[in-house]
Amino acid sequence: MRENPLIVEDLMLLMFDDESGAIAGAGTLYYTLGGAVLVELAQAGRVRVDAHDRTLNGLRVHSVAGEPLSDPVLRAAGEKTAERVRGVQTLLIELGTGLRLRETVLDRLVERGMLRRESKRRWGVFRTTATRAADTRHKEALVKRVRAVLIDGEEPDDRTAALIALLSASGTLPSLHRVIPWSGAVHTRAKRLEQASWSAAAVNTAVLRTVAAAAAGAGTAAAVTS
Repeated sequence: MRENPLIVEDLMLLMFDDESGAIAGAGTLYYTLGGAVLVELAQAGRVRVDAHDRTLNGLRVHSVAGEPLSDPVLRAAGEKTAERVRGVQTLLIELGTGLRLRETVLDRLVERGMLRRESKRRWGVFRTTATRAADTRHKEALVKRVRAVLIDGEEPDDRTAALIALLSASGTLPSLHRVIPWSGAVHTRAKRLEQASWSAAAVNTAVLRTVAAAAAGAGTAAAVTS
């Protein structure tokens, strides 16, 4: 794979716990990964939004015509976006689930050698596959750039700003506390970048809606069984 990693690949690496193999924010991951792909389409000039064009599902996202994108993930996302105009939160779900972004991105990171898969038997009977960190040099460089912005106050480039905004919006930034110590200042800087990104803000709203719905469902179940 010769192309540089996509923003969604870098985001997955940052959300991936190298020790346990868990992915932070797994329950709403499709929103976050969809948001990362949408950010990249926006940076490529292939989608646009109008601050006055809004529905209950957020800003309406319009496709912008152009040459077919070379990366298959971005090309598929561009085609999905071009099907019709819809609210950003609806589009995030369609991108995250319809393109199977979790599986696709993990496969790409394995192909790049940044992650690896281990297959073993449990109790000598059941075969399981786990994903683990492999070559961590690229991730270490990502963390260094994010840390320089959030801890040292450096101005981010567009790519790093997008990564921080999406980490903040998804609520997964504290999972990096071992390498980027969590503090009020870190929270404030990250939120500032999040609020400047229409796509990241949409992820945040979608995540909060999902959490609220889950809490309401748990409350209803408790009331029925009590």
